[in-house]
Amino acid sequence: MNNENFNLSEKLVSSSYARQGLQARRGHEQLIRVLLQQGKCPEEGWSESTIELFLNELAVMDSNNFLGNCGVGEREGRVASSLVARRHYRLIHGIGRSGDIAAVQPKAAGSSLLNKITNSVVLDVLKFTGVRSVSSCFVVPMATGMSLTLCFLTLRHRRPGARYILWPRIDQKSCFKSMVTAGFEPVVIENVLEGDELRTNMEEVERKIEELGAKNILCVHSTTSCFAPRVPDRLEELSVLCAKHEIPHIVNNAYGMQSSKCMHLIQQGARVGRIDAFVQSLDKNFMVPVGGAIIAGFDESFIKEISRASASPSLDVLITLLTLGASGYKKLLSERKELYGHLAQELKALAERYGERLLHTPHNPISLAMSLNHLQTQSNAAVTQLGSMLFTRQVSGARVVPLGVEQTVSGHTFNGFMSHADSYPCPYLNAASAIGITKEDITLCIKRLDKCLKSLRKEDAAEKSESVSPTEDLKD
Repeated sequence: MNNENFNLSEKLVSSSYARQGLQARRGHEQLIRVLLQQGKCPEEGWSESTIELFLNELAVMDSNNFLGNCGVGEREGRVASSLVARRHYRLIHGIGRSGDIAAVQPKAAGSSLLNKITNSVVLDVLKFTGVRSVSSCFVVPMATGMSLTLCFLTLRHRRPGARYILWPRIDQKSCFKSMVTAGFEPVVIENVLEGDELRTNMEEVERKIEELGAKNILCVHSTTSCFAPRVPDRLEELSVLCAKHEIPHIVNNAYGMQSSKCMHLIQQGARVGRIDAFVQSLDKNFMVPVGGAIIAGFDESFIKEISRASASPSLDVLITLLTLGASGYKKLLSERKELYGHLAQELKALAERYGERLLHTPHNPISLAMSLNHLQTQSNAAVTQLGSMLFTRQVSGARVVPLGVEQTVSGHTFNGFMSHADSYPCPYLNAASAIGITKEDITLCIKRLDKCLKSLRKEDAAEKSESVSPTEDLKD
């Protein structure tokens, strides 16, 4: 209610009560005012009542919610189900205009404002999580793979003669398909083994640039967050190389926002060399439903060039960040980092009990890997069986990688698929300390993993006992 309505309410209830209500309302409005003025993530999280008030205020600015609206077009924000309307806070028109996701939609001032505020708040989060010099970003209603495709298609206009994308190998199908879908030929750069870690082969990257010619290369497509024993690419060295040869550089930072190390690599890469855009997932970094990503970069004109879409991803991430506030999000990041150490200790102790070891991958700040050599001596089936056993015992996210898997993706055959290398020395199990993980998650995972390994060991012992011949029994 506005001041005039509050004054009128004093005729119906005590003026002191009405004034008290007005003061409470102003408290909500002050938070909204600061958000609109600063465009930054509030330090402290908002209450649900403040968030709902704000979203309802935005919704009434959209034409589909005008009381006297008469729509005679083909796109009038009509929704058959009231449940769907409530789920979206009646913000039905979406964001952007045809061909321009960043444009203001005339029929939807509220949704457009929501989009602008969300992008501004997310930019602030990118800065305080480590990429201080980022200049522009926007939220897209697509997952990471399609967002990468959008970046590659935009670069095509700038480099019409380019055919190739240099790609240090990361065994994740959507990364590879993002390049093929955009119509380019991925040039796979096999990683080099350094200790237990798989790292960027810089010599091979330079050799390919010389062989193919810089003008024929659309970009280098590098990766930060990944499954151990692969570690983040050598972003600084790649960025310097890209700047030297004037080759664009796109970074897949899928779940790297939650790692200060990954964000530092991007900041440093942009400082010493060239990074054109970096893409990160919403669900993996902000604990919202799957289906959104952030495209960010250091050249505002290029990011705008990349930029009609559903407002759901923007709405989800804005609600989440207003709920958490900057302090709440930083607390989650700190807890994640602390629990990474705890998970490493627990996995190491468990590995040693079974004659295995925690692979030494200090350059990977999120994912860990534990060897499964003893299972491999039984068979590849025993390794994959462990993955099945964990899944049926409700351990999600644990990833078992056997040796020698061959997989064809969009016409390219990968040997040793899932291990990021043709012939990694051992099979292993992955576990990650990602944002939102709890100590209880780790305790339960280790307990169930222990039971699975114990069960597999007993099965192996029983099979060996049965295979002993009668003559060998008599000798004993």
